Amino acid sequence: MKTLLKTTATAMALALAANAASAEGKLVIYHWFEYIPQELLDKFSEEHGVEVVMDTYDSNEALLASLKAGAIGTYDVAVPGDYMVQIMANQGLLDTIAEGELANKANIAEEWADPSFDPGRQHSIPYQWGSTSFSVNRDVYDGEINTTDILFDPPEELSGKINMLDSQGEVLAMASLHMGIPQCSTDRDQLKALNAMLQDAKGHWASFNSDTAKEVLVSGDAAVGQIYDGFGAKAREEGANLEYAFPQQGYVVWMDNVVLLKDAPNRDNALKFMDFLLKPENIAAVSNYARYGAGVTGVADHLDPALATLPESNPPADAGTGVFIEVCDQETQAVYDTIWTNLKK
Repeated sequence: MKTLLKTTATAMALALAANAASAEGKLVIYHWFEYIPQELLDKFSEEHGVEVVMDTYDSNEALLASLKAGAIGTYDVAVPGDYMVQIMANQGLLDTIAEGELANKANIAEEWADPSFDPGRQHSIPYQWGSTSFSVNRDVYDGEINTTDILFDPPEELSGKINMLDSQGEVLAMASLHMGIPQCSTDRDQLKALNAMLQDAKGHWASFNSDTAKEVLVSGDAAVGQIYDGFGAKAREEGANLEYAFPQQGYVVWMDNVVLLKDAPNRDNALKFMDFLLKPENIAAVSNYARYGAGVTGVADHLDPALATLPESNPPADAGTGVFIEVCDQETQAVYDTIWTNLKK
């Protein structure tokens, strides 16, 4: 993960270039790393005569920190996860999409058309959805893996060989599932126990890294890696003997979304890009590349048939329940922020 200083420096550097970015015929995207095929960006650029500029981040929290550090007014669109859309809207970082501004809005699948994190899709469109769990190298460990003990109280064979995502939301949500406590607990004893458990678990972890979560599994540098299901599928397809776990305690599910940012310098082009991604053939290209699900109707005919049978996308019958990351109230969130900060020391 980029450090906060690096993220902030990037944001400031781009802010200085905001005037250039706002020139007619440009689109400035703030996006997750390795999450959209260049060919699709080229297609949009050619169809609309728009130069596409893209910068990347590796966690929802890094995105938020960068925007709050001065990047608002630099970027046109970003791609936050479900809970982060709600946080960004609450903090006034998003523009509102007026009725009729998106010609293809009716293509949004019914189950994603009115989500709790963005009622009526006032600020966003669906991008991709999937899960966060972990993959295990079966050449290293052949025991039971469908338990969060693998991350937080691992067997000796795996201790010191675990990479965790450098993402507060995913790590703390999985930790809460492991402990069997609410994600936004206000119980002092539960919070103390959560903090203590994480401090103990950290002794078993080799690294916090999101940028190379896939690569460390493929190379064998990590035997266990907390990872998004699509990244897990790509790592396995690259030859690593990996199995994706669906813990009985539960796992994280998510929906990433393209949002219209406040003070977007190229607002019209941002809306064109969002409309472009609501066309089934275009968002299917993202799914075929990233190995996640799309939130748009009509994509089936454009998808790689292998996506339907990916083990990472098909939980077994005895899997735990998938849960979304919850948004805590400000006071409670401050406690979780402190737990995370202490964990990263």
